[in-house]
Amino acid sequence: MAEQYSGPFGSFSLVFRAKFQNLLLFSAAGMKTSHWKRMRVLIADDQKSVGTSLAEMVGLCHHQVVEVVSTGMEAIQAYDRHRPDVVLMDYRMPKLNGITACRYILAKDPKARVILISGWSAPVEPEASGATAILTKPVALPILEAALNAAMQPKKQKDPPAAVVDATPLGAVDSSEPEGASQ
Repeated sequence: MAEQYSGPFGSFSLVFRAKFQNLLLFSAAGMKTSHWKRMRVLIADDQKSVGTSLAEMVGLCHHQVVEVVSTGMEAIQAYDRHRPDVVLMDYRMPKLNGITACRYILAKDPKARVILISGWSAPVEPEASGATAILTKPVALPILEAALNAAMQPKKQKDPPAAVVDATPLGAVDSSEPEGASQ
């Protein structure tokens, strides 16, 4: 789901999973959503000025920045060092992009919370990346705060995979099998 917003910093889009829609709208309407614990946040962005700005915004949301890094590989290493509550990561970075780093972090720690940030409009659905949300730059403070708060909601367990069903029609026999080999 994508939402369009306009504000003093320009217009921007926010892509969120449907279950966070109400929280997002409450925050955008100015209702206080910062009732969560103080979070430890790792920031990864290849543009130093963007990383610094995001760190200041995270501080304004009353959360702690554990480190600001500039590549996907550094994000993975910093995640291992700090085990932050949330990772705020640029979608496009040199050497190892944010979506690949996100998938790697989630493969090592399925409970990890990653929010991707992109200068491109809705580059990928959050479900495809494993990210909690994808924010479009520039990110306004109320949107960042809502995304951080939503990221700390308990993750819904994924449905178990469907049973694998043999699609071979009944009575079909592979003629290349030696006689007596089929069961």
